[in-house]
Amino acid sequence: MSKSHRIAMLGTGLIGMFYTMTLHGQRRRDRVAMVYSRDAAKVKAFAKEWGIPKSTTDMRAAIEDAEVDVVVIGLPNHLHEEAVIIAAEAGKAVLCTKPLGRTAAEAKRMLDAVERAGVFHGYLEDLVYDPKSLKSLQSVKDGAIGDVLWVRSREAHSGPHSAWFWDMEKAGGGAIIDLGCHCAEICRDFIGKDVRPVEAMCWADTLVHPTKAEDHAIALVRYDNGAIGQFEVSWGFKGGMDLRDEVSGTEGTIWINHFLRTGFEMYTRSGGGYVAEKTDSESGWLFPVGDETSELGYVDMFTDMFDAMDSNREPMETFYDGYVVNAILDACYGSAKSRQWEPIELVDWRGAAHTPKISPPTSEHEGQLLVKRERLPDGKVRLILQDKATGRVTQKYIDG
Repeated sequence: MSKSHRIAMLGTGLIGMFYTMTLHGQRRRDRVAMVYSRDAAKVKAFAKEWGIPKSTTDMRAAIEDAEVDVVVIGLPNHLHEEAVIIAAEAGKAVLCTKPLGRTAAEAKRMLDAVERAGVFHGYLEDLVYDPKSLKSLQSVKDGAIGDVLWVRSREAHSGPHSAWFWDMEKAGGGAIIDLGCHCAEICRDFIGKDVRPVEAMCWADTLVHPTKAEDHAIALVRYDNGAIGQFEVSWGFKGGMDLRDEVSGTEGTIWINHFLRTGFEMYTRSGGGYVAEKTDSESGWLFPVGDETSELGYVDMFTDMFDAMDSNREPMETFYDGYVVNAILDACYGSAKSRQWEPIELVDWRGAAHTPKISPPTSEHEGQLLVKRERLPDGKVRLILQDKATGRVTQKYIDG
């Protein structure tokens, strides 16, 4: 049965704004009743702008407020664990932004805390909830592209907004922890969460910004069934926010462009103010986004979270998913240093113990294995064949 929820919003930055905008605009009956920030002036201004009745600079007071039943964490990474522990001890449902932790060990402590307390927990990984991703994922589950062989996920822009993102200690890393967490979970969703990620190979470097944090990275993550998840992340991309996913299967392919090429383009000589998140310019050719909270997945994400809460089921993304993502990223950071494949250490694996390796479908022609069939410009059909006994490969032409 649906009910209304009273929410404590922890954080008044960009993510806190997007979260509040979504919560007040979608289900409508769920309201932010309390907002917390360390900045007294900022939290008061935020509360006034969004019609929030209470505000505080005391995190514990915000979480333990008697009217609050759900805690939403939109804080810098180094504050996630503290907020989760307090919420769990208070018996409050808790939803935490990505990444769950700075490391897998930190994420595991948070997972253990909410499970010991028996409270509802949701991992706010918005990019698996955007409308294109949800429809694509359903097509994959329906078998539209066969077995998923390879997923490539890319997120690139000119860098995050707030100073703490650039602080290695507070953030836990650079572009990998900031953007790679999105990409790693997108790959997991398409390949299958029951399939264990086994090892990772990663390159990372700082090429653009005068910081210690990496601003570029490319990683390969190998799964138990042979599938590969690939991510590309950058804090040095110019031209807006580039969000793209590609899914390759034995029977088909999916290409998704989430943000830059959506069919909405505008040219302006003089500039017209805010266009979309991470847009580098206000003039020239621009790519506005009709409804950012929907296109970035926030609407469906919070709908799933609160519907799951009301129906006593798990949401699509839980703290366990956040823990697995952190374990993948730990291996990526390890590989970037060692320049070798590094194992993904999961002390708590809840998927399949082993997933059979993806094997090619077998088709035959006149007793030989059919490797490939293709139509040529002259209308004939060429068959590439392999002898089952000797392995010898030949070709044959047939009329189509």
